[in-house]
This record gives sequence, C-alpha cells and structure tokens, in this order.
Amino acid sequence: MRHIAIVGSGPAGYYTAEAALKQWKDGVRVDIFDSSPVPFGLIRTGVAPDHQSIKSVARRYETTALSKNVRFVGNVMVGRDITIDELRGLYDGVVLATGAPNDRKLGLPGEDLPNVYGSAAFVGWYNGHPQFAELHPDFSHDTAVIVGNGNVALDVARILAKSGEEFEGSDIVAHALASLQTARIRRIVILGRRGPHQVTMTPKELGELAKLARACPRVDPADLPPLAEDAGLDPGMRKTMGHLRSFAAAETSANDNGRDGAAEIACPGRDIAIEFDFFAAPRAILGTDRVEGVEIERTRLADGKAVGTGETYHIPAGIVIACIGYQTSRIPDVPYDEQGGRFANVEGRIMSGLYCVGWARRGPTGTIGTNRPDGFAIVEKIDADLGAWGEAGSGKTGRSGFEALAAQRGIDYVKFTEWQKIDEAEVANARAGAPREKIVEVDRMIAKAHPSVQES
Repeated sequence: MRHIAIVGSGPAGYYTAEAALKQWKDGVRVDIFDSSPVPFGLIRTGVAPDHQSIKSVARRYETTALSKNVRFVGNVMVGRDITIDELRGLYDGVVLATGAPNDRKLGLPGEDLPNVYGSAAFVGWYNGHPQFAELHPDFSHDTAVIVGNGNVALDVARILAKSGEEFEGSDIVAHALASLQTARIRRIVILGRRGPHQVTMTPKELGELAKLARACPRVDPADLPPLAEDAGLDPGMRKTMGHLRSFAAAETSANDNGRDGAAEIACPGRDIAIEFDFFAAPRAILGTDRVEGVEIERTRLADGKAVGTGETYHIPAGIVIACIGYQTSRIPDVPYDEQGGRFANVEGRIMSGLYCVGWARRGPTGTIGTNRPDGFAIVEKIDADLGAWGEAGSGKTGRSGFEALAAQRGIDYVKFTEWQKIDEAEVANARAGAPREKIVEVDRMIAKAHPSVQES
C-alpha cells in the first residue's frame, strides 16, 4: 500500500490525487491536507464569483474526494500542527500543492498606505476568504487604479464596475456586495508597463468588459501597434487585439487634460470608464494618511522590455489594487526559491520523499487545467522513486499514523463529509438568485462541521 500526503486541496492537489488513484488503484491511500476547513482552494476563493461555470470543476474534484481511498484533512496547517519531517516519516510521498496565495509586492514608495491592496487580498475579500473578510476597502473616491495586464486585473475591474443586478447568480459574499453597491467609483484605470501585444489577458475575459451594463472600456488608439503587426500573433492574441481595437474605435470623448484627466463616457447609458493605460509604469503611490494618487512614468519597448522615458504624470485615485502576480507560502524546512516565489525543486522533486506541483512548483502560470498534467507527471516520478516493492512495503503508517498523532495533539481536523455540512449551511443561507452565502469565519465553519462537539 502506498501512502501519499498532498498538502493543498485546490486544483493541483485534487488532480494529483486523481492521478494517484489511476496509477495505483486500490493500492494507495491519499490524505489531502489543507489549512482551511473547506476544500478547493483557488476555485472557492480565487475564481471570480461571477464565473460560476469555472467553479463547477469542483464537482470533478468531489468525485475524487469521495473515493474510499482519498480523505480530506481540513483545518490542519503543515508547519504548525504537523511538520514536514513528520509527514515524510508517515507517508511514502508528500506532495506540496499549496499554490501561490500571497501577493507579490510592488516595491514602490507608498504601497503600504491604507486602501492599497494586492489582488490576493482584494479578491479574497469579495470571495469570502476568512483571512481578508475584515478588509473594509474604501470606495468613496471616484477613481480606482489597477496595476497589471492579466486576467486578474480584468476580474477586479469587472467586479468594481458591475451593477447590483449583474451579480445575480454569483456567489460574491454579502459584505462585499453591500459595499460595492454604495461605491462612488466612476473611473477605473488599468496600468500596463508594456503595450497591447504584451498583455497576458485572454479574449473571453477581455470581451466581458464590453457587455457590462454601466461601464465603457476605452483604449487610446495611439497605443495600438499597426494592424499589420497583428498577423504574426497566435489566434487567441489576435482575438484579444480585436477587442482592444474595438474599444479604441468606440465613440468616446475626453477633456484636454491628457491621460490624467477624467473621461466623459459617450457610451449610451454607461457612466463608468474602464481605461487601459499602456506603456505606463507606476513609480510611487502618493498620499499621506491614505492613498491619494499614483505617480506614473511613460515607457517604451526595447527588445520587448519596458524602459522608462523620463516622462511622468500622476492619476488622482482613492484605491489601488496591484495584480502583478503571486508567491507560494513558505513552509519551515522546505527549500525556497526567492526569485521565483515558489519551492526550490527540480522538475517537481524537492528532496527525498518530498515533491511539489502546480503553482508551488512552477510559479503562478497556466490555467486551472494546466495542473492536471502536472499532477499526473509528479505521480509518475513518485512511482519511479518508490520502485518495485515486496510484500512488506515501506513500513510507513500513513493515515493511521496521522490519526494517532492528531489524537495525541488534539488536532480538530475536518473530513470531506463534514465539509458537506458547511456546504449545506452555505447553500441554505443563500440570498435570492445566489448559489450560496459563504461562511467567512473559521469558528463558524468548525461549528457547522462538528455540531455535536459544540453542543457538548
């Protein structure tokens, strides 16, 4: 019997568990650990609440989770409740699938001012992550600045611009919905250090901006490369450029104050501008007691890289959200790649018996589906490393060993069937038109998972 521990219950974790079942069938026991009492990681707290079709992939993970050979072990933090060395002593293979939940810092003066957020924190706030439920962002200013040119930047812009009615069917948490409905934001500026051909956003997500009820996406035609240059792009990027060119062609008008002047929207019935400001590198967050604006340097491309021109301007703003990437959380005694913001590894191998997959292995790149081949590849490596066993196996105790340790330490872990009680409570408490109302307090989650313990 192979005993495998997977740390992290997001897409990378469940795809790895699925691969283990296919590789060893009934000859494996898989324990999926997570510091949260609830599973699915990025699917629950990272995917935009209005992208329910993407969240539906969790049903596939549920099939794996309910297998007799797989167990969810929630509310257990590796490094606090149990060490990596202890896991390696109990399990034949330990796979870190912890993702990259921490924001990369801008590294700019003023980024610690109030109302400046990284996207992990801001997205976590409107997605009901317990760590960020108490953020209380201030939307009293009319301008928001978003730094970054990827899909997360689009998600943030879209959430800021949507009307209350457009959130029907989403699982945005009540506290965020209430705050956004009273927001005064009328201008959203998306900063990109390079040009339109260098964006990492995808056409489907970009096209959603044109369908918003009260927002008008805008692109300065002067920022667009000659149309002929689009011919050398891949099909997806050509679609992305098609959207950007249509935004540039839309009927808009602006005052004569340059890019830092407020735009007057000519899109009928729409009163929010979403402006793409390309070739724009933030140099400082301005303000004293809170953010008051962003100082920006105009850039140009040199060998595909953004180079400052020395020309600067500033945009008055009351909130700044940096969507520039993520880093993996460190775990004691696990080598870490500081530059890559991930665990130090060679093709997923960290050290004997310890592996990593997904964003924890390669950094925050790729889609949810990218994690599936990653999980299958790491299981093949584990199988090769374990080699052919005799009847005696490795002698490691796996699940039974962890249960003995948990009883000794009083670790109150949550099983998948207990998560289903939390799930039922969230669905039952949903507002009209919403799939659920997420519980954002860990203590309340535990109370729903273990009602008999609370009653005693």
